[in-house]
Amino acid sequence: MSRKVAIVTDSTGAFPRSIIDELNLHIVPLNIHWDGKNYVDFVDITPAEFYKMLPAAKTLPTTSQPSAAAFITVFEQLIAENYDILTLPLSSKISGTYDSAMMALRQVTAGRVEVLDTLLASIPLSAIVMKTARAAKQGATLLECSNIAKEAASRSKVFFAVETLEYLHKGGRINTAAAFLGTALNLKPILSLEDGLIVPVDRVRTTRKAHQHLLDLAEQSVGPHGKIEFLGLVSADAPKAVEELRKEAHKRFQIEEELATDLSPVLGCHVGNGAVGLSFMAG
Repeated sequence: MSRKVAIVTDSTGAFPRSIIDELNLHIVPLNIHWDGKNYVDFVDITPAEFYKMLPAAKTLPTTSQPSAAAFITVFEQLIAENYDILTLPLSSKISGTYDSAMMALRQVTAGRVEVLDTLLASIPLSAIVMKTARAAKQGATLLECSNIAKEAASRSKVFFAVETLEYLHKGGRINTAAAFLGTALNLKPILSLEDGLIVPVDRVRTTRKAHQHLLDLAEQSVGPHGKIEFLGLVSADAPKAVEELRKEAHKRFQIEEELATDLSPVLGCHVGNGAVGLSFMAG
């Protein structure tokens, strides 16, 4: 008889507590360092608190991955409860969280833990975690869960609009998006995650046009009135924009499931207030 599977992920997914409880998710949080203090993402600081503090900050916060020890603690507890474990961290190309999970994997019982790099983060990662956790709850094996996560990741895309590239630039997270810096005066950049890296997609003149363009980009992928298995919407303190996008998305697409949530504070460090993201898993 195969063992039950537990899903471990990190705090960038920004799951509501109801989903964490329903799907038995195990969250290993990242860390924020700010003015000499350490905040554990979602433990010591909420999105509401973070986005209230950020605009007035004289120094920009920095972030760090969880330690291998943090993963080992979770792994050992779940193994003791007779679970196999699928770990789904954010993209290895923008964070060392994957590396910490891999270090932890080498120090626990062989064959009981898999760490899978989906090359995604935030709301598209949330969608993959939820789909995989549901399968695990219904009795899927570790191999089956891993294959479900890989297949879901292959159908997932994300686009996001930021008010400024300042945070991404200073945090060293933009790579080719740096090309935008010289021409981004008064323009709103639209970015994506491709092969795990943040890349520029377009830039438009106003915030509103940027948000509408997120829908246009989704439509280019799935077609007019196309099927979307999972729509994810996320914002750094821009709930009205998210609600407008949600309503418009329902006019444009056939949506099976959706989740709208706050961007995790640890990701907010890199994009700043006003960022809005739209992800979709093609149906």
